[in-house]
Amino acid sequence: MKALMLVTDLGFIVYWLITALHLIPAEHLFRDYTNPILVHWNWSFLPLDLAISATGLTSLWLHRGGSPQWRPLAIISLTLTSVSGLQAISFWVFARDFDPAWWIPNLFLLIYPLFYLPRLIVAQARIR
Repeated sequence: MKALMLVTDLGFIVYWLITALHLIPAEHLFRDYTNPILVHWNWSFLPLDLAISATGLTSLWLHRGGSPQWRPLAIISLTLTSVSGLQAISFWVFARDFDPAWWIPNLFLLIYPLFYLPRLIVAQARIR
């Protein structure tokens, strides 16, 4: 879980830096990328994705330091990660746009947290 969280949380930061600097080649952009509404839709994920990274990286830092506060932050981070993936996949479903280059990473975001959340939630409930 720790490695996946680290890669994902750093990946969000890298993605937004690349996006802000317009470094993604045009052939890899999603359909209608120049449509202002879709640009705004994409940027609407920035606060969510940065919250994911902040809570996830803080959770990993707390875990490394032995603090029990790592688990609630990990639960928040993983929940938000799954929500981010679900929101993007939902959009692509409604848009009827099935580009694997965008579906695969978002399915990853949706699904991978689901393997860890139940155990984290049960462990957190036992502490209280």
